[in-house]
Amino acid sequence: QVQVEESGGGSVQAGGSLRLSCVYSESTYCMAWFRQSPGKEREWVARISSVGPIYYSDFVKGRFTISKDSANSTLYLQMNVLKPEDTGMYFCATSRRACSVSRQAADFDDWGQGTQVTVSS
Repeated sequence: QVQVEESGGGSVQAGGSLRLSCVYSESTYCMAWFRQSPGKEREWVARISSVGPIYYSDFVKGRFTISKDSANSTLYLQMNVLKPEDTGMYFCATSRRACSVSRQAADFDDWGQGTQVTVSS
């Protein structure tokens, strides 16, 4: 089981930025950020493959950047131009399958506890 722990959440005004971090115990084929708002299903935000490809959901494309520092076993999510609809709990997740086939929460094996992001208008 891969251990992951997120940090970096907080409260910001619309248009602001935050950077989330996720420290993991071992690298896997695919790592991702998901988010979940009250009353909604968990949805993927961005995912990064160990062999290169990066995927973004349409609602964050151009605003968020996922990156990985393998030397420090840390996954990042840089979030810019934040909107109130970006509010939610953000989770780091790992999958032993390729990112090309890991598209939903059920495809991911290990999860962190989450970090809360609140964007006010």
